[in-house]
Amino acid sequence: MKATFLQYCTRDYLVKHFFYGPGRSTLIKLHWRRTLLHFNFTEQNTRFLMCALGIALLLTLLSAGTVSAQLVITPGAQFSVVGNMPLTLQNNDLINNGSFSEGNSITNFTGNASSLIGGSQPVQFYELEINKVNNSSVVLQRPVSIMHRILFTGGFLNLNGFNTDLGTAGYLEGERNNSRITGVNGGQVIFSTFLNAPAAQNPANLGAVFTSSQNLGNVIIKRGHQSQVNGTSTGSSILRYYDISPSNNTGLNATLRINYFEGELNGFDGNTLVFFKNDTGTNWSNEGFTTRNTNTGFVEKTGISSFARFTISGASGVLPVRFLLVNAKCEGGKVAVTWKTAQEQISHHFNIEKSADGIRWAVAGNTPAAGNSSNEKSYSFTDNNPAQGSFYRIAEYGQNGSVQFSGIFRSSCNIPMVINLWPNPVHEMVFVNIVTGSQSQAVIKLFDSKGALMKIQSAPVLPGSNQLGIDVKPMASGVYSLQIEWNNGQMKKTVQVIKQ
Repeated sequence: MKATFLQYCTRDYLVKHFFYGPGRSTLIKLHWRRTLLHFNFTEQNTRFLMCALGIALLLTLLSAGTVSAQLVITPGAQFSVVGNMPLTLQNNDLINNGSFSEGNSITNFTGNASSLIGGSQPVQFYELEINKVNNSSVVLQRPVSIMHRILFTGGFLNLNGFNTDLGTAGYLEGERNNSRITGVNGGQVIFSTFLNAPAAQNPANLGAVFTSSQNLGNVIIKRGHQSQVNGTSTGSSILRYYDISPSNNTGLNATLRINYFEGELNGFDGNTLVFFKNDTGTNWSNEGFTTRNTNTGFVEKTGISSFARFTISGASGVLPVRFLLVNAKCEGGKVAVTWKTAQEQISHHFNIEKSADGIRWAVAGNTPAAGNSSNEKSYSFTDNNPAQGSFYRIAEYGQNGSVQFSGIFRSSCNIPMVINLWPNPVHEMVFVNIVTGSQSQAVIKLFDSKGALMKIQSAPVLPGSNQLGIDVKPMASGVYSLQIEWNNGQMKKTVQVIKQ
């Protein structure tokens, strides 16, 4: 049988009978180890059917163990499945460098080894079935789109940093703890729909359940599976979050239920989970919860006025304190230390620490913290025994014993005007320290390598040492120019910043 079907699958035969005959269709290539098979699924004659049946038999034999193979669609080639004939890839990768057309059929990834979906060209499935065993996965190496559904029979779909677009009609079916979407390396599942007065509606079975008497309009829902952190890259959450963007996003008085699987808990106790909301890109606010159930795996919150990014975490999981501004200035032989926080979660107290060299620290004093607050808070402390040019920092101690430090800043006593910037290169937040003798407004502008203005922000600076933060996380990697003006425009400095 093997010799017979390979005889019928030779390139010369296919070129002669398919490329130059009636009803021709395009050649594709299947790579397995060093074997290169050329075949076409759409010709209707006896010899080709022998060829196709022989290839199917060979693929079955080759896929019986844990050996991985690849279905490679080469540049310029087309792979088309006619009608609703299923395409089953057992321990095989799908690599599309040409054109892949599934028709109205289902592509079924089976077997006991992980498979890849990759290639340089778009991959769109009508239906995609994940049917793996031994906890193996289908791993994305490029974005994919789904016209109808993703069916979970066994194993996992690992986003691996790439998006899966469900469009406006796709949905998930059969997702459960031992067969579901994962994505600790990033990537999102995206769905777009209209929600007008939804009542316990779970769009695309993404696990976010909406109730509201309002018309939310068009809503884009993105579900990801990375643990969420704060602007200083600390804290954590369960391995699920949602970006929710409705056309109407005010006065919603909505209820949101977030479902989760046990494998997404990321070490958290389900009995401690609460909602966290992030609508600024860096600051998380503890929204609490209304109901939660560890048996069915959900947390629900009522009275939501607007949507943004939501996740669930332990009450202290995401962000205890976010420092906005720290300052030290000389006043009559003393140093007045002031700082502001954007939010606080389970904060207990602040220690004001002082150092002569920025290395060895001693506590100069302390003050109580707000505990829990989503509003801006201001604090102050006076050092009655300052030393010239002392360094300061604020240490926030949480109710759970955790500690978080502000950046280091310096007293301006007898120190000329100066500016410093760190870290550089930077991944997410770059900090600027301005030491000045007068109060003014600082304007910070970020330009790309072509001179285009990418970001602008302003903040007040007070006499003394001021620390300001600039969020560059959304920016693409590259070289930028950071321009800072203060003291009513009399002081200006431009620093080259490398974003990684």
